[in-house]
Amino acid sequence: MRHLLLLLLLGFAVTFTSCRDDFEFEASNGTGLEFSRDTVYLDTVFSNIGSSTYTLKVYNRSDKDISIPSIKLGQGENSKYRLMVDGVPGKVFNNVELLAKDSMFVFIETTIDYSEYTNNNTTFLYTDQIQFSGSAGQQQVELVTLVQDAYFLFPQRNDQGEYEAVRYDDELTDDGEATYVYGFNLDEADHDNELIWNNTKPYVIYGYATVPTGKTLTVNPGARVHFHADSGLMVRPGATLNINGAVSTAGTNDNEVVFEGDRLEPDFADVPGQWGAILLMSGADNTINHLTLKNATVGILSQRIDANTTPKLQIDNSQIYNCSNFGILAYTSNISGNNLVAGNAGQAAVGLIYGGLYNFKHSTFSNYFNAYNQVPLLVNDYIQDETTVYPAELTANFDNCIMYGSGNVGLSLEKQSTSDSFHIIFNHCLIKLVDSTNQFRNEDLYPGDAGTGNEPTVVAYNGCILARSSTRNTPNFEDPDNNKFNLFTDTTGTPEFPGAEGTADPAIAAQVPFDITGASRPATGADIGAYESQAEPAE
Repeated sequence: MRHLLLLLLLGFAVTFTSCRDDFEFEASNGTGLEFSRDTVYLDTVFSNIGSSTYTLKVYNRSDKDISIPSIKLGQGENSKYRLMVDGVPGKVFNNVELLAKDSMFVFIETTIDYSEYTNNNTTFLYTDQIQFSGSAGQQQVELVTLVQDAYFLFPQRNDQGEYEAVRYDDELTDDGEATYVYGFNLDEADHDNELIWNNTKPYVIYGYATVPTGKTLTVNPGARVHFHADSGLMVRPGATLNINGAVSTAGTNDNEVVFEGDRLEPDFADVPGQWGAILLMSGADNTINHLTLKNATVGILSQRIDANTTPKLQIDNSQIYNCSNFGILAYTSNISGNNLVAGNAGQAAVGLIYGGLYNFKHSTFSNYFNAYNQVPLLVNDYIQDETTVYPAELTANFDNCIMYGSGNVGLSLEKQSTSDSFHIIFNHCLIKLVDSTNQFRNEDLYPGDAGTGNEPTVVAYNGCILARSSTRNTPNFEDPDNNKFNLFTDTTGTPEFPGAEGTADPAIAAQVPFDITGASRPATGADIGAYESQAEPAE
């Protein structure tokens, strides 16, 4: 009996299965589809550089399974766009099936050669459309891309197919071999002189563009430089870097020099770690003025690789943001800065390591990066290996500066050398130091409570304002999470908590009479940091 029931059940199953028809698709009339957007804007791309992949979703809202007779690009096989429809790449597709109440994805990319088009400007719009055709008509989705021409600087290949490389070190490593990185030397003979960067069109760098010994790289106002992944700029010992940005027109950054990655899509606008660093190895009179540098691994890495050369830099009116490790990382260097803003880095906005000579005036070091133990300012006087600590002489002065962030402390200090070779002065600085567990108050490097007898003897804090809580003496930044460290005038009427407003040392303010935007500092009552506060705009 059991076997008989099993046979009956199998018979019913076969009967129902054999009666089921395959999906019956009706030809689409070409008018009943819906789309996630009617125009797909592929964000700005450089000539001959592939875009990101963009997505269009196509919906069949009807109760019928349909077959779309034709999906194609308006320019057919000649189009500069590429599609992938239902997992199949191409530019023309026939009889594409779409179930009732279902949807499918169309993926879109492009690569466009700017030189194929006649245009007197450095940008142009490239357009096409995706056409969905049926028996009764056609629907279409527009495609729009802004294409930008650029100078492309990159390592060349030799006859053996090997790419150029440039020397990174000056001395042989322990195994007797020199260290090289993927890169090339800048040359006057190429690209209208690669050692002068102008604002006529952007520069896109692959590998480490290297300023050779004895040469000078000059970057003029308004220049835009985009670095590919793992690329950067190297200034060799004996070379010189002069970045000559200027104050921009109000509401623009037209005269700023901008260093950033080569991904131009909005989703990449604030992504850290897209490119390498400026590698500064030169003891020449290197200067940086009105530079905006963002989204690097380390913004500026200043490092001695020649025992006889101390890297040297004067950096003014510049902004360094969104670096995955450090905004500035300096080993035994000589760096001065006025109106410098360094913000939001994975470890420290500014790290001064293994001693050196440093002077900063009216600078803002602020860190709201989403990382554990990040700080605005890190200073120490040593490096170490597995067995030995190597101290070095350190002298650092900070005048009218802000050290503030989302963490509890605005600075991290470490000393290994003797007191005679370790000198730090903070003069009229605003420093965050929330020390609820009294971790720092008995340390000789950090400020204690005034009048208690436990003031530090190694580090001087002259006229500084301490933010002992997250609400006391807080700088009134516009939007620090998004790198807007300009100050709005505090209208809360709490003069007992002055913050940065009107508390600068007037003697130092007179030495830096204009802020980073070009606004004048008053003779008395100037603000601490790189910005003079402005009234908050009305909503």
